[in-house]
Amino acid sequence: MEHEMDALHRPGAATGEETLDPTDWAVLGALSHRIVDDAIGFLRDVRERPVWRDMPAEVRTFFDTALPRSPAPLGEVYRQVTENVMSYPMGNIHPRFWSWYMGSSNFTGALADFLAAIQGSNLGGGNHAAALLDAQVVNWLKEMVGFPASASGTLVSGGSMANLIGLTVARNVKAGVDVREHGVAAIDKPLRFYASDQVHSCHRKALEELGLGNRALRRIPSDAGFRMDVAALAAAIAQDRAAGFLPACIIANAGTVNTGAIDDLSAIGDLAAEEDIWFHVDGCIGALIAIAPENALRVDGIGRADSLALDPHKWLHAPFEVGCALIRDPSAHHAAFAVTSEYLEATSRGLAAAAWLHEYGLQTTRGFRALKVWMALKEHGAEKFGRLIDQNIAQARYLTTLIEAEPLLELAAPTTINIVCFRYRAKGVEAEALKAINTEIMLRLQEEGTAAISDTTVHGEHCLRVAITNHRTHRDDLFLLVEETVRLGNEIAGS
Repeated sequence: MEHEMDALHRPGAATGEETLDPTDWAVLGALSHRIVDDAIGFLRDVRERPVWRDMPAEVRTFFDTALPRSPAPLGEVYRQVTENVMSYPMGNIHPRFWSWYMGSSNFTGALADFLAAIQGSNLGGGNHAAALLDAQVVNWLKEMVGFPASASGTLVSGGSMANLIGLTVARNVKAGVDVREHGVAAIDKPLRFYASDQVHSCHRKALEELGLGNRALRRIPSDAGFRMDVAALAAAIAQDRAAGFLPACIIANAGTVNTGAIDDLSAIGDLAAEEDIWFHVDGCIGALIAIAPENALRVDGIGRADSLALDPHKWLHAPFEVGCALIRDPSAHHAAFAVTSEYLEATSRGLAAAAWLHEYGLQTTRGFRALKVWMALKEHGAEKFGRLIDQNIAQARYLTTLIEAEPLLELAAPTTINIVCFRYRAKGVEAEALKAINTEIMLRLQEEGTAAISDTTVHGEHCLRVAITNHRTHRDDLFLLVEETVRLGNEIAGS
């Protein structure tokens, strides 16, 4: 029997077992070199391509093909990706992509994602290098925004999840009961959260997911500069206390998604301290202005927050996706998410001899997001990223001056940082017709591949929106945008 067992388990025994590794590593190496060369060309020649283009019917049909049940050569698979996926991107790496609010990635970050995937580490926790590097990136982000070294934090998918993490800790700390054990029904007084009427929609979702409901989020009017009215905030808090509610959390904007307006963080921080209310800052738009030498004062007071959400995949240009939630009180952060399970117990030695990172958020399985941030910061240094932020803000001011100098264009909101809201105007045209003209301008800019911009509504008026969060943008690109907007506006209005 012993000799039979040896035969079954001897090295190289023909067992018929399968693997996903290639049969010829040299062939894989050659294809991999080709893929990297193609990737370099993809970024190098980005200006030569349209910002965006629609997919023809035959390409759309490709995505309806049946489940593959038998193998195909990897070279053929890559050909299909090249023709049908790489040729029709969203476009956010292009220098004239200014829709919504996105970073424009970087090659080093893409290499880091490749290396992270090759290593394959799960960042739920454990005693390994990736977990230590993850913690180091969180520490660097704390330093960038002026959070104390004692604070805690976690890398997450993006701003929506980062805000949810912060608001979850706020709810649990201010509830007055053990919400994790007894649920929100056990809270004695209904909680109130406060934000300006410019707050991102992810906060409504967060309050709904936390079991508090949309009505728990009280929207405070914004002023002419789209910043939260602090006097109105104080009055709302007093009114709610008198009505039997429990004011729990103020959500301040370090850059609103519509216009880039930055709330008075210092004044709101003072009010939160006076009222013993949790101070949360949604900094997914502008928190990293803290590292920009010419504009850092715009986010003065951000380091006083009890919790802060920010997005390295915006102004640190990390490839999607990576966000971060920072919490001033590490014990409150841990208490909001930690669960001790027999299969996840720490040991004094070995692989489990480390903190479990999953105890600071909702994910037990976590990808190695930190490496792309770490490698790009190592390569370029934080100071360069700060200068690029200043550069984008200066470009927004330049675009603003072009709009102000063009009689057929008008600003729809003050330009605070890097978001410019404007519209084409035609004499004697009613509001609905003007909206149709501006919408058509936006769509033609996209369809012609010239530029990708978005639209929005500010204080009830429709406008076009340019969010310059792109390290590849030049002023010539913005000059072209104004020229083409006027040309298209005249053409559409004339027809």
